[in-house]
Amino acid sequence: MKQTEANLAAGGTANIISTSMTSRHRRSLRDVWKEYKRAKYIMLLLLPAIIWYSLFYYAPFYGVQIAFKDYNLMDGIAKSPWVGLDQFKHMFTASNDFGRIIRNTIIISFYHIVFGFPAPIVLALLFNELRLQKFKRITQSIMYLPHFLSWVVLAGLLTTILSPSEGIVNFIIKALGFKEIYFMGNPDYFRFTLVVSAMWKEVGWGTIIYLAALAGVNPHLYEAAVMDGANRWKQTLHITLPQILPVISIMFILRIGSLLDAGFDQILNMYNPAVYSVSDILDTYVYRAGILQLQYSFTTAVGLFKNVIAFAMVLLANYLIKKSGQEGLF
Repeated sequence: MKQTEANLAAGGTANIISTSMTSRHRRSLRDVWKEYKRAKYIMLLLLPAIIWYSLFYYAPFYGVQIAFKDYNLMDGIAKSPWVGLDQFKHMFTASNDFGRIIRNTIIISFYHIVFGFPAPIVLALLFNELRLQKFKRITQSIMYLPHFLSWVVLAGLLTTILSPSEGIVNFIIKALGFKEIYFMGNPDYFRFTLVVSAMWKEVGWGTIIYLAALAGVNPHLYEAAVMDGANRWKQTLHITLPQILPVISIMFILRIGSLLDAGFDQILNMYNPAVYSVSDILDTYVYRAGILQLQYSFTTAVGLFKNVIAFAMVLLANYLIKKSGQEGLF
């Protein structure tokens, strides 16, 4: 009898706790809804972004199934027959160029990470040391400018500047007594040209987020370091870099996630048949096979493969960053 009463009491207590938690949850939802209603006009500002992402990022998910079908333009997605993983098998077996394309993509992207990722950090640190504010603003504006030019324009400029017969770069090289270099047509120099030109275009723009992080560093830390006799180099090493390290970690995770994005716009406008062997990447291959040769199912499979690898790389980078003691994305 006592055991039954105890069970009933325990059950009653559990019901009370459950009811209390439910009521708190409901109150929480009501409070959130009230907050949304109070800020309804501000929330409306999110509407264009929600529509944009819904139309161009989530709605296209429907077309991913093309990777598992033998897609026919006349039959449409729904009526095209399923072929399972045949497109992925074709990607690794029947496509003789796929291994070379993967290798080119990883090598070029690796160069971008090794040389291009630290560049805006270093430039932001240099900007942070400038004391003449007018000179600092002018320099920053000059460094930002190439970001706003398309690769169509920049590719034309680079072709002219790096021309072996009329380009100013080769004019200087020949003036120094060396032989001219075919930067845009020599496979030995083309990857170098890609990386340097990408850094020139984006390094200024990439400093914005790091300069914002530097602006949030407590100035009292520098005052204390000066009192302890630390010079500018030691202040940068022991105060500035540790303070912006969380931002660097987040940016590094995002950059690793785009490991297989080696710069479609840049390469498409700069490469030519003479350098296909070292510059043909996944995105340019998908463009030629999908748009020009109408192999929609195969190129969708290649794109899906690329995105799955990118997602896995984000998870791996986030795990390693958190294991090292830094903040991750999640």
